Amino acid sequence: MKGFLQIHDPLKPKGHVVGIDLGTTNSLVASVINGKPSCLPADEGDARLLPSVVHYAKSGGVVVGKRAVELLAAAPTDTIKSVKRFMGKSLGDLETKKLGAYQFVEGAGVVRFQVAGGQPVTPIEVSGEILRTLKRRAESAFAGKVEQAVITVPAYFDDAQRQATKDAGRLAGLEVLRLLNEPTAAALAYGLDKNAQGTFAVYDLGGGTFDISVLELVEGVFQVKSVGGDSALGGDDFDRTIVQKALDAFAIASPSPTQIAQLLQLARAAKERLTDVTETTLELDGQKLPVTRADFDGWIQPLLQKTGVAVRRAIKDAGLTAADIKGVVLVGGSTRVPAVRSYVESIFGKPPLADIDPDQVVALGAAIQADLLTNTERQDEVLLLDVIPLSLGLETMGGVVEKVIYRNSAIPTAQAQVFTTFQDGQTGMDIHVVQGERELVQDSRSLARFRLSGIPSMPAGMGRVQVTFAIDADGILSVKAKEQTTGIEQAITVKPTHGLSDEEVEQMLLDSIEHGEDDMQRRQLVEQQVDAARVLIDARKQLVENGDLLSADERKSFELGVEALETLSKTTDDHAAIKNAIHELDEQARPFVERIMNRAIAKAAVGHSIQTF
Repeated sequence: MKGFLQIHDPLKPKGHVVGIDLGTTNSLVASVINGKPSCLPADEGDARLLPSVVHYAKSGGVVVGKRAVELLAAAPTDTIKSVKRFMGKSLGDLETKKLGAYQFVEGAGVVRFQVAGGQPVTPIEVSGEILRTLKRRAESAFAGKVEQAVITVPAYFDDAQRQATKDAGRLAGLEVLRLLNEPTAAALAYGLDKNAQGTFAVYDLGGGTFDISVLELVEGVFQVKSVGGDSALGGDDFDRTIVQKALDAFAIASPSPTQIAQLLQLARAAKERLTDVTETTLELDGQKLPVTRADFDGWIQPLLQKTGVAVRRAIKDAGLTAADIKGVVLVGGSTRVPAVRSYVESIFGKPPLADIDPDQVVALGAAIQADLLTNTERQDEVLLLDVIPLSLGLETMGGVVEKVIYRNSAIPTAQAQVFTTFQDGQTGMDIHVVQGERELVQDSRSLARFRLSGIPSMPAGMGRVQVTFAIDADGILSVKAKEQTTGIEQAITVKPTHGLSDEEVEQMLLDSIEHGEDDMQRRQLVEQQVDAARVLIDARKQLVENGDLLSADERKSFELGVEALETLSKTTDDHAAIKNAIHELDEQARPFVERIMNRAIAKAAVGHSIQTF
């Protein structure tokens, strides 16, 4: 199949190739196996979802996933969640100041989190840990190397955020074959798996971002007609709304980091419960806040209406009406909220499609794209037309933006414009690249600056400089300025204003290779130390509450076992020894646990007859 944008020649695969959904709340890794995309286990057991949470221990180790979630309340400043919302951001961005427990390193342009265990970490490094964990899980599933991946990003991610995501992939030891817009990935999964045809909308509401895309699917051609959204709107904001209501109800004017972390966890759990029940209770330090589904629906209505504005604009940009949309695909865990589904149905006048797991659909699409890029038998199977989400342009005199490439332009693409000198004898021109839809530079995002020197001295208006913008398939921008009479030119690949330098990324890569084995050992040690701490807390709690169920000798023996595990977890570097000690204490506690359960059953049965059961 031939067309404007044909998938590039298949890239030679290096080991197994995967698709990764690097999500705000959860992340997944998927691959095409025997012709069918499938999400791979990404945590212990059979779980596919890997919580996008990273904990930095005092020992210097790093914990990712479910174990890190368990440490959120106890170590809120050392446990980073929703890091995706910080990608490509600076401390000056309002997003970094939202409700949260993080400690930032002041004075740095790049967001840096001050965490335990040594040096501050950037969002790129935190995301790299998540990607590294997914890579390792995939390698375990395949029993082989994984070196290439397609990684998805929100359609509304700007250039800085996209470049930061690529850097995180490099840091994890992955060659990023393509950055794929999340709604496009979802459409890819639906189009190939369901053989769908026509015009579809993809409503993608995740933990931290919202995207709306309108796509046309015809005979294997996937063309994005328009995109819109908000890179700082998602399920996290639902949680924060509940937290704020709780703070008001509990009269907590200045919450501590621990209280905030606890409330955020409680709010998320309450939100998820309200998907299945109509009322729940949020409790903190003895205070209770009843929350009904109707309450929650009312609280989040302003956020839903913000998504509606973006939806209507995207439909209009595509030159369509809601009635022209054949189906609406739901993506992202936040679309499980009943109020969200009802709101989507009210906008489009039809129930949304949700027969593919909204948490997995993006990763499945990424896996399909990865297979298309590397499988020689499928190189002509799909034509993928994507678009840029925001216009790109230059600053001209007076701080006005001259757009060079307009939003919703299909990519890859290149556009050029010729600019003239402003003053007599002008021998240089400053090129300031900006992004956004506003008319003034002050309202746009600055992406890059460089200077073209060597322009011949001529009267104003006579010097002619051609500026060319080129965007590759990942949405990464390069800009070239060329003086037409002399041929002198200057070029730049636009890097994020608030990202890491190439030197920093390369050094991190070298460090990760050099210390890879040590890092793995430290990781395993920290994981077992975390498990030991959890077991010790529970054991001591049961001794206080149910210690009378043990004889004096049994209690002494159990207490010695507890002390031995605590000493071992603090003094040894052997993670296997700690794991064995945990197992031994669990076995020793088995009769004690049975007695505790019997007591609980007996207590519940007091005052009841057999007919009540």
